[in-house]
Parts: sequence; structure tokens; C-alpha cells
Amino acid sequence: MRKLSIITLGVSNIEASAIFYEAVLGLERTDFKSDEIVFMDVDGPELALFPKPELAKDVGVDLNGSGFAGITLARNVGSSNDVLSLLKKAEDNGGKIVKQGQPVFWGGFSGYFSDPDGYLWEIAVDSESYKAQVE
Repeated sequence: MRKLSIITLGVSNIEASAIFYEAVLGLERTDFKSDEIVFMDVDGPELALFPKPELAKDVGVDLNGSGFAGITLARNVGSSNDVLSLLKKAEDNGGKIVKQGQPVFWGGFSGYFSDPDGYLWEIAVDSESYKAQVE
């Protein structure tokens, strides 16, 4: 199989993270019920929220690693106004705007926020849609 099944984020507070993703990205929890992990439907692979110390233990790595992990997550939206709105919504719900929404080198429009655990999300509109908006 070549299908990506689950993206797991190690988080400091499962419930707070689930509420953040419900409020900001409109994600819904799956029917799986557990106090130890939350799965959220992202229209493809599931997004799993799992306690960061337990995830580090499961993987067998040091919990205290730091720095840029070399990964970002992304969500495409329909317009530059949608980008700005989602960035604001993230900030209003405990996230941090890392890069304001702006035209980007590949012809689209995007910005970045970090969730309460520091995971980076790009919110973007593709170049074709963005070009149609500014013409």
C-alpha cells in the first residue's frame, strides 16, 4: 500500500489541541473513543493527537529534542481573504502567526501559523486561484 494513513502529532494537551483544530480548521473527531488519543478526520489520512512524552517513548527518541523538525503541514483554501481569516482564527484560538499572509514566489498567496504545540501550518491559495482574484 502507498496510502498515507495517519499523521500523528505529539501534543501537550490532547483535549486542548482537539478543540484548537475543531475551532481553527473545522476538523471533526472520528468515532474512535479513547482518553489516550484523538483521531480527527482530514478527508484523507487521519490526524492523530497523542501525548508528546508517550509518542517520544513509543518511537524511542529523546523527548527534549529541539529546533525546526523540517516538516510543515498545509491546508489550501479558496482565496487570500480565506488565508487571512484562518490565520486570524488560529491566533484567536491560541496559535501564533509565524508568517503573515502574502504573495509568494510560486505565484500563490500563503501564510503560516503555529499551533499551541509549535507545529507549523501553511494556509495557502494556489497560484491560479490567486491570479484570478487579483486580475
